[in-house]
Amino acid sequence: MATPHSAHLRNWLLSLPPVEWGIQQLRELLIGSLKCGPIPEHIGFVMDGNRRWARKSKVETVEGHNMGFEALARILEVCYKSGVRVVTIYAFSIENFKRSKYEVDALMDMAKTKLLQLSQHGELLDRYGASVRILGDRSLIRKDVQDQIDLAVDMTKHNEDAVLNVCFPYTGREEITHSVRETVREFSRPPTRPQLKRPFSETHIQRTILSRQLPAVAEEDSASKEPSNATSDAESVSEQDLENSSNLEPPSSQTSHSTSPILKPTTKPQSNLPDPEMINAETLTKNTYTADAPPLDILIRTSGVARLSDFMLWQCHETTEIKFLNCLWPELDLWQFLPVIVEWQWRQKKLAADGTLGSGSLKTA
Repeated sequence: MATPHSAHLRNWLLSLPPVEWGIQQLRELLIGSLKCGPIPEHIGFVMDGNRRWARKSKVETVEGHNMGFEALARILEVCYKSGVRVVTIYAFSIENFKRSKYEVDALMDMAKTKLLQLSQHGELLDRYGASVRILGDRSLIRKDVQDQIDLAVDMTKHNEDAVLNVCFPYTGREEITHSVRETVREFSRPPTRPQLKRPFSETHIQRTILSRQLPAVAEEDSASKEPSNATSDAESVSEQDLENSSNLEPPSSQTSHSTSPILKPTTKPQSNLPDPEMINAETLTKNTYTADAPPLDILIRTSGVARLSDFMLWQCHETTEIKFLNCLWPELDLWQFLPVIVEWQWRQKKLAADGTLGSGSLKTA
């Protein structure tokens, strides 16, 4: 374990202008080398370990969060320079509201401060054309924090090249619930334009099967004997009579002398609502917070904890790379991030060579 003296000496050496210049040139070279391969379009981060880093470094907790913000700025620069289009960060969980009021207020104040810092670092986002989007249930947060959110979003709304999604307050289950709720609302309203006929609906399939079976049934009936036909006809007539009798209206006092049956209508009124059989995974994806974002390529969590913590559950699909890094979030830099990207590029090339990756899926900067 490094002593405070050796750590101070290391920081002093790294701060020397020639050393800083050499490290910066090496960083640019490594980032440029990433552009030679496929580039992930969407990366998610669970920023875990700020408090543990503060305890480990024997500094105040707020200093750990400040260093965590500096780590975010470094990673955003690496991502946007290498060509990543969308970065999504887990900033605040809805589960945090289950803590004491004192803790919740402290977290809200901290979030407000971080949003202010994000606004003050607008030059980084403007440099790479990145806009800020806040994903989550904003009805749960205080008015002053909402105002700070609006300020951060408004300052970057003109940027269209990249996106920084800040999940605050957020959980994956709440996002799925929100998507289902919006889908129900959408399919509870009459469509504004005529619906396209579904070529493979259940009713269409049933009718097709019956139409193919009926000729075979007719041939069997014609080949059978007359007594069998008579018996079958008698059975069908008796069943029809029973069915008709069950559909008869009870006779009124004025028409009780009539012998003509009064049949109930058997057809249901046609609904003007959208067909619920048209709901599929794409329908729910369209109503998620990340509807406009590309599929999630990589999900990274720091601090070595191997769990998702209810983050982007819907977006994690069969090809999403999930990485649990043993470094704390303030320690994350290019040197820990680079191997993740290189391994993802290798896997993508392998999938493309095996033919299991669709053409056009590989994107280079």
